[in-house]
Amino acid sequence: MKKIRIIIPILVVVLSFMSFKSLTESSKYKCMIQMTNYTGEGAYIVISLINPEGNYEKTLYVKGDDDEWYNTVESWWDFYGKRRTDLDAITGATISGGERAINVIEIDNDKLDKGYKLRFETAVEDQDYYTSDVEFDLTSQNVKSKIEGKGFIRYIRMMPQ
Repeated sequence: MKKIRIIIPILVVVLSFMSFKSLTESSKYKCMIQMTNYTGEGAYIVISLINPEGNYEKTLYVKGDDDEWYNTVESWWDFYGKRRTDLDAITGATISGGERAINVIEIDNDKLDKGYKLRFETAVEDQDYYTSDVEFDLTSQNVKSKIEGKGFIRYIRMMPQ
C-alpha cells in the first residue's frame, strides 16, 4: 500500500509536467518547382523559412548536393555558413533550365498566418544569383497556390500533402 501512495503522487507530477510541454505540429507540402528555359548549369535552390523580422529562421530544403558551391547562394550562405552547424534540410540534385522537380517540405503549423515567409533563392554557375527568386507570405491560402518566379524559377506550386 505504501508503494502505491508513493507512486501515485510521482505519476501525477510527471503527467502534469508533460502537459506543459508543447509539441509543435507540422504539415508536409508538395512543392513543385518549374524552371525557366535557361541554358547552362543546374541551379542551386535553397528554400528558407524567413521570420516576421525578415531574418532566416530555418533552411527547409536545398537543391544541390555539392557543398563547394553553397557559397554562391550568397544571402543564405551568410546565414548558414557563419553558423557552420549541420545542414537542417534535405539536399537533392540541382535542376536545369526547363526542368521541374517535386519535393516535400515540412513546415510547423504555428508559422502559418503569423508573418513568416518562404524564400526560394537561386544561383547558377557563371550566371546570375537571385536572393528572392520566389518569396511569399506563409499563409494558409498561399500554401495551396501557384506563385511566379523572378529569375531562374518560372513558378512554384504548393499543395498540402
